[in-house]
Amino acid sequence: MEIAVLGGGNGSSAAALDLTDQGHRVRLWRRNKAGIADLNARGNTLTLKDFAGTREEQIAVATTDIGDAIRDAELIVCPTPATAQEDIARVLAPHLVDGQVVYLPPGSFGSVLMARIARDAGSLADVTFAEAGTLPYLTRLHGGDTVAITTRATALPSGFFPRRNAGHAMKVIKQAYPAVIDSGDGLSGALMNAGPIIHPPLILMNAGPIEHFDHWDIHNEGTQPAIRRVTTRLDAERMMVREALGYGAPHWPLADHYDPNEEWMYGGAAHEKLTDSGDWRENLVLTEHRYMREDVACGLAFLVSVADWAGVPAPTARGLLAVASAICDTDFEQTGRTLASMGLAQLSRTDMQQMLETGL
Repeated sequence: MEIAVLGGGNGSSAAALDLTDQGHRVRLWRRNKAGIADLNARGNTLTLKDFAGTREEQIAVATTDIGDAIRDAELIVCPTPATAQEDIARVLAPHLVDGQVVYLPPGSFGSVLMARIARDAGSLADVTFAEAGTLPYLTRLHGGDTVAITTRATALPSGFFPRRNAGHAMKVIKQAYPAVIDSGDGLSGALMNAGPIIHPPLILMNAGPIEHFDHWDIHNEGTQPAIRRVTTRLDAERMMVREALGYGAPHWPLADHYDPNEEWMYGGAAHEKLTDSGDWRENLVLTEHRYMREDVACGLAFLVSVADWAGVPAPTARGLLAVASAICDTDFEQTGRTLASMGLAQLSRTDMQQMLETGL
């Protein structure tokens, strides 16, 4: 299959190599001209390291021209941070054509955000935007030329916008990611996102060690019982919001990620594989890290706004958002990604359901 992969970070690099390894023809796009020039000089070849060993993979095309990257692509995979979705949607819009599927793993309601930006930029293409509950990989870049994949997702619960295109989108995505699961519309997919549940307690409750130590493993010594209890309470609020909006189980509770006897999105014993790899022992800049700027400012702010809209109390989510706002000296309820900032807070539930089903 012809697949475009957008972005140059951990997730995008892993997707480009993994999908190439599967036999798909991949065209990688990123803005960074120096990065693309370096990759072109390597013959578009990087090293993939996973449970099967180490091998070189040659990406078919690596370009800074997004039109060239997505031309004839059935699937466009965009595993970039949510903070990049607005800009990407604007440059993507003129090149989209009917039938294409844009997959955001995960999305933070980026499915609707990007669809609206593309429409406002003049795109009339009938495109499906889908978003998953997590990145398809636990992965890290090593030294700029090696992509280490610790494990791959065994379940990718995903929502589709507009919902009317879900059947077509599932067929397309399944060719690249057989683990994809139909979990409803775009809002359901956004409320499957594990990032705003697992990462805000970790980044906020480890603020002292993060600012003190040069390197800190937020998933190893940073994951203590007190933090786990907060995560469980936060996840319970997410699941209450889902239930209140009529989204049924499975809700993929995050507690299963930490239980080696349970199968979560990354299968069994995923947390142990993650900590054993040592890849998450790194230098963290508290106020700039993706866990803060994406999972708090986009994901957690969005969850609080949906809870308010649905009339569901979310004291843990709101409290964490307030602490994050203090740390970053801002007000994420006002500056973050919310239903209000997206112009959707005034919709009734009926109007929201209609929009999610049929599109903008």
